[in-house]
Amino acid sequence: MRQAVLSHLYGKQPVADLAARVAQGGFTGVQLALAKAISDVDTSTGKLSPGLGHMIAEQFDRQGVRISVLGCYIDPVHPDPAVRRQEINRFKEHLRYARDFGCSMVATETGSLTTYQQAYPDSYQEVGWNTLRDTVSELAEEAEKWGVHMAIEPVAVHTLHTAELMERLIEEVPSPTVGMLFDPCNMMKTEFVADQQAFLRGVFEKLAERIILIHAKDIRFTEDGIKQECLAGTGILDYSYFFELLQQYKPHIDISLEGVAKEQLPEASLYMRRVWQETLDKRQASVTG
Repeated sequence: MRQAVLSHLYGKQPVADLAARVAQGGFTGVQLALAKAISDVDTSTGKLSPGLGHMIAEQFDRQGVRISVLGCYIDPVHPDPAVRRQEINRFKEHLRYARDFGCSMVATETGSLTTYQQAYPDSYQEVGWNTLRDTVSELAEEAEKWGVHMAIEPVAVHTLHTAELMERLIEEVPSPTVGMLFDPCNMMKTEFVADQQAFLRGVFEKLAERIILIHAKDIRFTEDGIKQECLAGTGILDYSYFFELLQQYKPHIDISLEGVAKEQLPEASLYMRRVWQETLDKRQASVTG
């Protein structure tokens, strides 16, 4: 199991200390959101360089940790064009230097589904979608120049919130750089819970070829439908089936643990590793049997 962790779960701190803490947690990979995780290096827009990327990557490499992906969570549908341009420029800079950090992916979400609801009450979803498509199209051109991937994460309340819309985005932005970051808990809606396996299976059947990164946590829904994050194994996610699908479709994909306090990381990590191994043992037994 290629288990990584979101770096900023450990808090914002000097890069050498951060790398050591990640390694001490037993993780061999990290999703690194520069602005959220590093306190002793200026990583603001315009400050990235090959040398900076190498320096940070070397600190993690000394601890036996690989930077799996750069997190650059912009709002690609921001209603202010000037702000959106700043966001796009920052993401482009991450794309340009990603390989100097030793990785080939930059991750983002897609902004709120209701961003344009007040201005366009009858067509806000399509306005938001068109804005997202145009942004992703521009970013895909940049990604192609540098041979890196965009890991785009659908979320239930965001502009991109279903497997069908991910398929639409891939069709409307026909670039191989457009990949999917699959977090089943972030995509989960209350209507999927009753037949969760059908939901999970449907995502893999439609999009397995484009899934390039996994986020792993757990959730529960309150009686009034509010989603709450919780410790892995204490919520509703069917981890056994989820890992069965991962082992079938993407057996060596990076899995970034998130959604818990740093004090809960050891327990969450151990649970996921145990279920992964149990699922793998069952698959192997079915083949040999």
